[in-house]
Amino acid sequence: EEVTYWSGILGIDGESLVLASRLSAKVDNVALQDGYSLYQHMIFFDSKGNWAVVQQGMNLELMYARRYHWLSIGIGSFVNEPHSGIASPIKHDKVLNLVASESAANRNATLEMVKELSFKEIRRMFLGRDNPIISFSQMDLNRFLRKFEELKEYKPADFEELLLVKGLGAKTLRALSLTAELLTGKAPSYRDPVRYTYAHGGKDGYPYPVDRETYSKTIQILESIVRRAELARSEKEKLFKRLTLISR
Repeated sequence: EEVTYWSGILGIDGESLVLASRLSAKVDNVALQDGYSLYQHMIFFDSKGNWAVVQQGMNLELMYARRYHWLSIGIGSFVNEPHSGIASPIKHDKVLNLVASESAANRNATLEMVKELSFKEIRRMFLGRDNPIISFSQMDLNRFLRKFEELKEYKPADFEELLLVKGLGAKTLRALSLTAELLTGKAPSYRDPVRYTYAHGGKDGYPYPVDRETYSKTIQILESIVRRAELARSEKEKLFKRLTLISR
């Protein structure tokens, strides 16, 4: 509601902003299954319709947080390498990453399966056997079959529409992806898309205490870059103030 209100005030397309907000949240909660559940979501936008999304997830088992960054400038697709960056204290060896470029064939196979495979066919595949897909997905079989039937009624045209189907959760999508792999041999990616981890440690001691020497040297380098930059004096002053704040 706030996005719609303020986009109206600014005279920009509110629907595209709402879509960006919804899809970014759905991707990081459902299509990227890295063990972090979102608990914070923010969208920023300007009078030209440019936007940025910053959201944070928590892994309750490890007690680590991970921050996801999205920018409208430069984004080619919401479902294919969409992040401008992901900050995390650690990088995992294996996560289900359905928005990786390597997952394109699996995404297409999943969508085609939902569109083309009949409910009777999918039901026959799973009933009467101890199915490893349902077991691995940690999902109740009857619930999966009901959800599959609902998805067919929605008739999603692409993977974005599939993600936006109401009630589509991580377990259902995982089961769909694995079923598509079983039928077509097109495997999803298990690459953790983290772009950078904390280079200088954290003030709270996680993932390790701040390396103050490296931290100070980094700030000195940034200050030197600002001094040499061809910027207005006012802009340089703003940047120096920011560097002063983070150096405390």
